Amino acid sequence: MLVGDIRNQIDSIWNDFWSGGLSNPLAVMEQITYLLFIKRLDELHTVEERKAATLNKPMARRIFPEGADERGRPFDDLRWSRFKTFEPREMFKVVDEHVFPFIRTVAGETTAVSQHMRDARLGIPSPALLAKVVEKLDNVQMENRDTKGDIYEYMLSVIASAGQNGQFRTPRHIIQLMVELTEPKPSDVICDPASGTCGFLVAAGEYLRERHPEVMRDPALRSHFHEGMFHGFDFDPTMLRIGSMNMILHGIENPAIIARDSLAEDHAGEVGRYSLVLANPPFAGSLDYEACAKDLQQVVKTKKTELLFLALFLRLLKVGGRAAVIVPDGVLFGSSTAHKTLRRMLVEDHKLEAVISLPAGVFRPYAGVSTAILVFTKTGVGGTEQVWFYDIVADGWSLDDKRQPLLPEEKRGAAPAEELTDEEHAKNNLPDVLMRWEERDDAERDRPRTAQSFCIPKADIAASGTYDISLNRYKKIAYEEVTHEPPAKIIAELKSFEADIAKELKALEEAMQ
Repeated sequence: MLVGDIRNQIDSIWNDFWSGGLSNPLAVMEQITYLLFIKRLDELHTVEERKAATLNKPMARRIFPEGADERGRPFDDLRWSRFKTFEPREMFKVVDEHVFPFIRTVAGETTAVSQHMRDARLGIPSPALLAKVVEKLDNVQMENRDTKGDIYEYMLSVIASAGQNGQFRTPRHIIQLMVELTEPKPSDVICDPASGTCGFLVAAGEYLRERHPEVMRDPALRSHFHEGMFHGFDFDPTMLRIGSMNMILHGIENPAIIARDSLAEDHAGEVGRYSLVLANPPFAGSLDYEACAKDLQQVVKTKKTELLFLALFLRLLKVGGRAAVIVPDGVLFGSSTAHKTLRRMLVEDHKLEAVISLPAGVFRPYAGVSTAILVFTKTGVGGTEQVWFYDIVADGWSLDDKRQPLLPEEKRGAAPAEELTDEEHAKNNLPDVLMRWEERDDAERDRPRTAQSFCIPKADIAASGTYDISLNRYKKIAYEEVTHEPPAKIIAELKSFEADIAKELKALEEAMQ
């Protein structure tokens, strides 16, 4: 959580960008990402310098070479700690003509995010604005990993609240719920094939640090955590840069955030590679058959992106791999052959574990579409016995376009710091989801279909013929019996009232004469 001073500093930087002529929130985020990347290069170089001085040995890894660049500028001038002291016009010249060409080429070999910096350009329009932003960023205290991550998360939330590009950001508390449901393990290989800002991967990393501290103590696990665990695909260069920086600022050194069109490219090298998939893929529109990866068309013949992504998840997972993914409600009950084929595969060929219905306003103000979380395990040999359903009606925030918090921060999210009362549960169902999820093979089996959560046997789902897995098909509504007076008695009472009124009116008329 950001303290007020840091939050105010970040707000001030955003205001400087907007008043300086850069009003697109995503463009602002991109420029801040570039500057944070440049600052990080200097910090890494400083660490190597201090290590070499302490050991009295030459530097093992130089990010900024000795000497000068091809234009004759000393590489030392390209370091954040040097150019931040320059006069604004000189700083602008150094950053534009020397630092950005450097991060597009030389620095491109040193860090995970740098592979997405090949087309980086300075988009800040004036020396005065650059100097102001560099000074303010330099004053933000970002020494520890938690603060760095929280600052970047806060800036991403500003993008969402600005009313543009919100589709790139799944609400953090929904991400947390999905991570808690799947319980990532230190040995997992995790993939988000529509990674955006990498919110799912970041949340999985935070979960592992908290629940499995051995991941940072054991050398083999630590190496896997930083080098081999996290994989994200996206085809938007801006999202790749922002997502990579988000991962790095959350302390994940070398995530594999790759430029890839998940639905259009062949997946030969990725099939059966991942043990956990977490995703909220885009589910609007359709693709031409010619533009779609042939291996996905072999799983299910369709043009709809939401179905193609489900087919992709099954392709990417290894046997025994788990997934928690968000899908539009149409996937649960759609009547096309492709819809029914995919649902039958999930129920009959793999292990469908849960269908968790999300409130319709959870993605407002960007979309009001109804969605659900599917939790399943790839087996290839079936395994579905009972499917657990939960109907989330409140997630701790208002479900209108404003999305205002209904509870204090310590009582929001899937794992709040404080226990909720029954009245507060009515405003935030997420902790109850996790509590009942743990009982899905026990007490939940006995809940009636009128409850907020219940289990449905596989046979009942198959009996529908269409493998409909929408909650409303199985949920029953408990109607309360309401008794009314007999109509004749009600009419008699109305006549009595009318007689009384007529009597009073007559008395009033006589009094007026």
